[in-house]
Parts: sequence; C-alpha cells; structure tokens
Amino acid sequence: MKEDLIKIRNEIDEIDSKIVELYEARMRMSERVAKYKIENHKPVLDKEREKIKLQKVGDLASSEYTKNCIIDLYKQIMSMSRERQYQLLTEKGQIQKPNFKVLDELDFSNSKIVFQGVSGAYTELAMKEYFGENCDNFHVNTWKEAMEALKNNEADYAVFPYENSSAGIVAENFDLLVEYDNFIVGEQIIKIEHSLLGKKGSKIEQIKKIYSHPQAFMQCQNFVDSHKNLNKISMKNTAMAARKIKEDDDYTQAAIASKSSAEIYDLDILQESIQDNKENYTKFIIVTNQKIYSKNAKKISVCFEAPHESGSLYHMLSHIIYNNLNMNMIQSRPIKEKNWKYRFFVDFEGNLDDSAVINALVALKEDAVSFRILGNY
Repeated sequence: MKEDLIKIRNEIDEIDSKIVELYEARMRMSERVAKYKIENHKPVLDKEREKIKLQKVGDLASSEYTKNCIIDLYKQIMSMSRERQYQLLTEKGQIQKPNFKVLDELDFSNSKIVFQGVSGAYTELAMKEYFGENCDNFHVNTWKEAMEALKNNEADYAVFPYENSSAGIVAENFDLLVEYDNFIVGEQIIKIEHSLLGKKGSKIEQIKKIYSHPQAFMQCQNFVDSHKNLNKISMKNTAMAARKIKEDDDYTQAAIASKSSAEIYDLDILQESIQDNKENYTKFIIVTNQKIYSKNAKKISVCFEAPHESGSLYHMLSHIIYNNLNMNMIQSRPIKEKNWKYRFFVDFEGNLDDSAVINALVALKEDAVSFRILGNY
C-alpha cells in the first residue's frame, strides 16, 4: 500500500512538472499578446473573448464538478496573464499614472481647517494633533456640512473620524467620500478615553439620562449595560453632549465625552475611562478637494462596485495580490440606489508613483462597474 502511495505521488510530481512547463509557455504567449497590443494600442481586457474562452475550457471537462473547477482555475490564469500584460504596457509608457499631483510635502500654512462638533470634540483633538494647536479652524454641526465647506472652498482641509478600533467604521463618512469629489491626504490616530460627565456636584446615583454619540455608546457598551435604568440619548458629537449638560443644568443628566470636555464646560468627572477597551483608538482622515498627494505617501484608499456575479470580488482583489501589494482594510457599504448591492472600500500600501500600484489600479478599474481613487496618504 505504501509503495502504491509513493507511485501516485511520483505521478503527481510528473504532472505538476508538466503543468508548470505549460503555464510558463502560456505566459510567454501572453507577453506576445501584450507586444501586439502595445504596437496596436489595444485594450488589455477583452471581456467577450474571456467569456468565450471560459466556456470552451469548461466544455473540455469530463464532469460538472471539474468544469466549475477548470473555469475557476482559468479565471485566475487569465487574471495573472492580464497583470503581466499591464506590467509590460506600463514599462512602455502606454498606461498613464492617475491624474493626481505629487508634492514634495503638503503645505498647511495659511490653511483653514473645518471639523464637525464643538470645542472638546475628539475630532478637534485629532485636528490639533495633526495641524498644530494654533491652526486656523472652524466647526460645523454635521460631517456633510464639513464636506460642503470643502466643496465651496470655505475650508482647505477637513477632519473626519474614519474607524474605531472597538466599534468599527464610521459608516456615514465612508458614504460621504463617495458622494463628494474630495480626497484623503492624511490620517491621524488618537487614543479615545471616555468619561462620564455631570453637572458640578452631581452624583452618579442621580443620573437618569446619558447623552453621547452612538459610537461612544458602542465603545462603552459594558458600562451602559451595567446601568440599565439609564436612558441613552444620541447626539451628533460627544462634546455637544457635554455642552448640553452644562446648558441644561440638570443633576439627573450626564454625558459620555472626553476629560477635556469636562474642563471646557466646567463639569464633574463622575467616572473615568469607561470605554470597554482600554486600548481604544480612532483613526481620523484628513480630506481636501484637491487631487494631491505627497511623494512619501504610503497608503492608498479606493472604492469600487464589483460586477454582480460569482467570484467577482475575489478576482478583483487578486489584482492587489498579484502585484505584491499589502491590503490593510476592506469594508462594504450598501449602495443606496441599488437594493442588495454593495460598494467596497479597500486600503492597501503603496504610492501612485509605483508601477505595481499603477498596474493594480488600472486592472481594478477595468474590472469594476464603478471605481474611484479616494486618496494616497
């Protein structure tokens, strides 16, 4: 029995050797195809040709099971073939870089910054960490208003919360990046430490209502669950919640906000560090209406809608894999005007000057129903 297994393995090795030989031969053919396309300015992706080819190789299979496997295999082979063709086209200068302006470094002098919320907001803290304590800034009530300020050239940069290490993404801001023609140029990560704030002289036993932002409630779920008698009321911003406690002057109300908000609005800290995760961080993005990036940028954000067919997302992400790029994040958001269809947001490492990045972006764009570069930072 052992001898039979050794024999089978040897035969598999022989078959694998032939597969490798044939695969390399096929890739050499792909390079010849690329040469023809370079000379005749033809597009790399020919969807009708690939559809016919997949049908033909599938029909060669001896069973329905192997047919599906063969089709899946050839989808990958053709994807790798396209990647090689894109590489050759890039080398010959027939694939252009994305239309973004590269700068030695971003210049924030004389810039006006907008953030959502009021004094003491975590977004304000992130803004000052990134732009400096004395940056020229103003605040608005909503994130949409911040995007409008960029659109109308009332601000040069805006700061938005993007993702929390405990509660996940800030979904509304992902959607706003699609809605507005603005671009990410930087990010700032700050530690988030929530406190329960009340009117001067109040006691935690007196509290009946807690005000805060939904994300803060999520990040303090254990605390909230342990006080089931408290009525949660959502606000647009944690600092706005703290300001409300000051304005209402009510011993039965409290806010979940930062310790700095307690100082700004002259409130008592009833309990410190009430977030579930003591290592709780939020990533903020810096957004502008200019298509710019610094030469030292190391991360790219894109969003796209994949074709509504089996394996489409898997094959689109292969463009990142085959170009040896490291993906940091993938998120999906429902497309409002298309029921049960989703838009994907992907972050991966790289710079718009890198040939591998250019190859991946071109391939993603060709395969996608819709595609946007959200920024390089």
